[in-house]
Amino acid sequence: MFRIILAIFILVPALEITLLITMGHLIGGWTTFALLILSGFLGAYFTKREGRKVLEYARYEWSQGQLPAQHLLDGICIFIGGILLIMPGFITDIFGFLLVFPYTRPIFRVMLLALIQKQIGKGRINFINRR
Repeated sequence: MFRIILAIFILVPALEITLLITMGHLIGGWTTFALLILSGFLGAYFTKREGRKVLEYARYEWSQGQLPAQHLLDGICIFIGGILLIMPGFITDIFGFLLVFPYTRPIFRVMLLALIQKQIGKGRINFINRR
């Protein structure tokens, strides 16, 4: 797992820089810069909006005595998407928007749940219930 994370930290910035330089040559430096700024503002807006929706739904389910597990996973996806949207670059923005938008988020929610279940099955995540 550490090797995968290390590879991501090395490859993603290299791909982002390459793509930014290529886009700068194709559409111009100022246009590329404007697109990055626009995606940052749009990302912040959508992240804030979707985060509030998920928080309201989770509070409602909690008040009804239900565990808001689906909304907690949605919150994690929105959080990760928001972080990706803050990072400058087009690749991270694409994945960030996919994590934040409610129509594509269920795909990532299923993958996140499978990852958590796998880690629990391996014994890497433990839950302690103290009373």
